[in-house]
Amino acid sequence: MREVTIADQAIRPGEFKEIVINIARLPSRTQIDTPIYVYRGLEEGPVLALTAGMHGDEINGMEIVRRIIDAGHNRVKRGTVVCMPVINVYGFLNYSREVPDGKDINRSFPGSKSGSLASRVAYHITHDILPFIDYGVDFHTGGAMRTNYPQVRCVMQDATNVELANAFHAPFTIDSPFRPHSLRQTAAKKNKHIIVYEGGESVRFDQHAIEEGVNGTLRLMKHLKMIDWAPEVKEENKIIWSSSWARARTAGLFLAEIKCGDLIHKSQVIGTLTDPFGEFKEQIKSPSTGYVVGLNNNPVVNAGDALLHIGMDNYCKIDGSGEE
Repeated sequence: MREVTIADQAIRPGEFKEIVINIARLPSRTQIDTPIYVYRGLEEGPVLALTAGMHGDEINGMEIVRRIIDAGHNRVKRGTVVCMPVINVYGFLNYSREVPDGKDINRSFPGSKSGSLASRVAYHITHDILPFIDYGVDFHTGGAMRTNYPQVRCVMQDATNVELANAFHAPFTIDSPFRPHSLRQTAAKKNKHIIVYEGGESVRFDQHAIEEGVNGTLRLMKHLKMIDWAPEVKEENKIIWSSSWARARTAGLFLAEIKCGDLIHKSQVIGTLTDPFGEFKEQIKSPSTGYVVGLNNNPVVNAGDALLHIGMDNYCKIDGSGEE
């Protein structure tokens, strides 16, 4: 059978192993370790990595991987599942996207063994995990006070990415180029295929996003023949080829009249912008037809702030009218 090794530790068929990678120490000399949970099925199959918590405040992804482990979904019949529920332990402890030096791990790949803290975390993932996997799902969440409707992001020009995204079957699949120095870009350079799942808002559980993440992962596992059963699809998958942001023209208080996931039309009223004193009120209209794939939940906005993220599929490109 194929030899499976993660972080220099061999995993035998039918074996579950917790592997701990020491990244560095806090100023107090307290060690910060990143745990990896690996299970190898009794039968041959692919190696799938499930990573979360790259940004320490994105807890929906952590909960997705935790639930997968808790329910035993990682104990597959065929192949190997590598679970990393919390990559950025530093950020998790401080409710922060970044590590203490202010750097973003997902902009620090492939990393350096003697570089910044973020770069060291990226280095360990690049050298201890990536060479030994076949596929991966990297779980993320919308930023502070911004909700992302459950979505998969990948480069749609890659046939394998399309296959993985179709199997996951999130409500939206967004054609998304690689971000420089990201995990996804570094994996692609090593001919490894990782898709990104986004859902919910930072530091806030979103049950819908969590359930979609768990169910999508099970559908992907079934497609890879690692398991024999997966939940049925509840929502239609829409392919988003392009997107844009609706932004506030002036500062004020924004009250949305639409919800994340909605289909909106060009010139449709999407909310109102007011001031705290009752002297100003303006209707905000959508600049284009599309789906609300992301929504700003912070009512206090400045001029130029993003209000909502609008994604467009082929239907939306023709403005829903059937005419160019």
